[in-house]
Amino acid sequence: MPKQDDPNILVGFNSVDDAGVYKIREDLAIVHTVDFFPPIVDDPYDFGAIAAANSLSDVYAMGARPNSALNIVGYPPKTVPLSALDDILRGGAEKAREAGVAIIGGHTIRTKEPIYGLAVVGTVHPQKIISNAGAKPGDSLVLTKPLGTGIITTAIKKGLVDDDVIERVVKIMASLNRYASEAMLEVGVNACTDITGFGLLGHLCELVETSKVGAEVLASNTPVIEPASTLAKDKAIPGGTLSNLKYAEEKVDWADGITDEQKLLLCDAQTSGGLLVSVPEEKEARLLENLRSKGVSDAALIGHIIEDERCRIQVKR
Repeated sequence: MPKQDDPNILVGFNSVDDAGVYKIREDLAIVHTVDFFPPIVDDPYDFGAIAAANSLSDVYAMGARPNSALNIVGYPPKTVPLSALDDILRGGAEKAREAGVAIIGGHTIRTKEPIYGLAVVGTVHPQKIISNAGAKPGDSLVLTKPLGTGIITTAIKKGLVDDDVIERVVKIMASLNRYASEAMLEVGVNACTDITGFGLLGHLCELVETSKVGAEVLASNTPVIEPASTLAKDKAIPGGTLSNLKYAEEKVDWADGITDEQKLLLCDAQTSGGLLVSVPEEKEARLLENLRSKGVSDAALIGHIIEDERCRIQVKR
């Protein structure tokens, strides 16, 4: 893409942030993002809800409020009944309603398999954008959702998990990052990103490189949706997770004793994952308390930002 020089572009594709931001006036900027994907669970309603929650997540990561959205739909009318499309759109609409977002239109094309997601517009004050470039040495790293959705959804396709596990992982993926975003805005944080396809370490790589810092991650502190650890041993591993691990090997220093399963989980390609928040250490306890008071019960301290000109990540036991 050619370089853009519009002074009103506050965040564009020249950075690796979660969404684009365009200034309308001195006290108002518009946040733009788009995301869609094929089904990762069998139930059409759940798929719609998860896809909508995932699409909204980038806006929340920027400290912004989503306002409206457009449906993006791919649909194979010869192989999937129209009732399934109804359920997908209903799942997305009800999740958007929970977020206070109006779906005001969209576009549908014929595809070989269903796809669904949203193009989302949000708003934020130009001086209150939370990017992934503001992390500072000494900050605490807080993760708001457990890892393992990529491995578990792969296991679902292979028939390796029971209904209780499916219900648990669907609930996590369909939960909005709205409440985590509200909690961090009330406390005040230095940087944030949401954890999706590049996995925890992939998105953390982006955060440390843009912030010109390093990071320490405690593998034992990182929350995991079980039985993801066991499934990783059983080789229920998505291709995206393996690609993420290959990428991370060049940027991560692994401590002795870190298992292959831990490496895979830290690199697992997430769908609708949580927020990774870089917060001043003196605000860490308040942030965790605030998150839990808003129902974000899986939030955990998983590491710290450190000084490192090489922008390396050290994974410790």
